[in-house]
Amino acid sequence: MRKALQHLRQADPVIGGLIEALGSYRIEYSPPEFSTIVRCIIYQQLSGKVALTIYKRLEAALGGGRGMTPAAVLALSVDSMRRLGLSGRKVEYIRDFAQGCVSNEIDLAPLHSMEDAEVMRRLTGRRGIGPWTVHMYLIFALRRPDVLPVGDLGVRAAVRNVYGLEATPPPAEVARLGEPWRPYATVATWYLWRSLGDGGGLDPEV
Repeated sequence: MRKALQHLRQADPVIGGLIEALGSYRIEYSPPEFSTIVRCIIYQQLSGKVALTIYKRLEAALGGGRGMTPAAVLALSVDSMRRLGLSGRKVEYIRDFAQGCVSNEIDLAPLHSMEDAEVMRRLTGRRGIGPWTVHMYLIFALRRPDVLPVGDLGVRAAVRNVYGLEATPPPAEVARLGEPWRPYATVATWYLWRSLGDGGGLDPEV
């Protein structure tokens, strides 16, 4: 990690300033399993606090974190899932992914050994799983060091703030500004989230 922080300080004084202001890198990872994909889907287009509340309700409905399995999710009725605060579309996405796991169409285990681009290709083949969801899985579950979720609203807002931009930058501008961060874009991303003060990604309680 020392190497990553040194690189970012030298490559981008703005990110270097965040490192000095926010202190050590303290990312919290999630297990590379079904439950984390479900969490990513729930977090789509929601604030971290709202998404976390809904995810905790789902955990409780399944008897705690250990019950977050594809079969257990499919055993819940659609109405039960909706009452937890999930939108109809997210219920569809979660159940579709669970069904894919039960039928062995989806196997998360081999993703560990795949390149980021191949993980992206495999997972975005399922309904409701787009680049943002895969970026979160790459960062928090597979622990990849060089992921830049250019479409993340928190990242874009943080870039606007710390670079003093007049408007929230489009993804292409985030990608351009983030090029010097590589091969440690994940670390820079974490500092951008932390700069917002209310969390980001999948760990809003930090």
